[in-house]
Amino acid sequence: MAAVSSISNVENLSPQIIRRVAKEMTELTTQPPEGIRVILNEEDVTDIQAIIEGPSGTPYAGGFFRVKLALGKDFPQGPPKAFFLTKIFHPNVAKNGEICVNTLKKDWKSDLGIQHILLTVKCLLIVPNAESALNEEAGKLLLERYDDYSERAKMMTEIHAQQYF
Repeated sequence: MAAVSSISNVENLSPQIIRRVAKEMTELTTQPPEGIRVILNEEDVTDIQAIIEGPSGTPYAGGFFRVKLALGKDFPQGPPKAFFLTKIFHPNVAKNGEICVNTLKKDWKSDLGIQHILLTVKCLLIVPNAESALNEEAGKLLLERYDDYSERAKMMTEIHAQQYF
């Protein structure tokens, strides 16, 4: 009896969507955006993971952050959920790693692809949005005491994001 992976989403998506995702993942592997490397899962194309390099000039510089996109069965009409698998101190990232991004919520359009989502997440590392904070402590520090926010984010990056996968 074959083991069935409960996290796989292949059976929930149409063959056209799976082909679209597989094609985009292959393109991202051969022509990755700067500072982003996708990790292909040959057995489940809907298991979308990438390493985002912390942009220079930010408290995340020098870090490598593993991100996962979870495609729902309504993808691409509905946005995927995005998570940081690497611990990070950031206003728009909840303690469980879930990322709050308008592009993934109200600004979502079905023609936006995986690359757009990954670039949006990378941009969040450059320009955090304190207005839609999931981590209130980080949001408050970002607004009121940037140096303290920056130090804490740097420390978390040094502790959790130094390993390149």
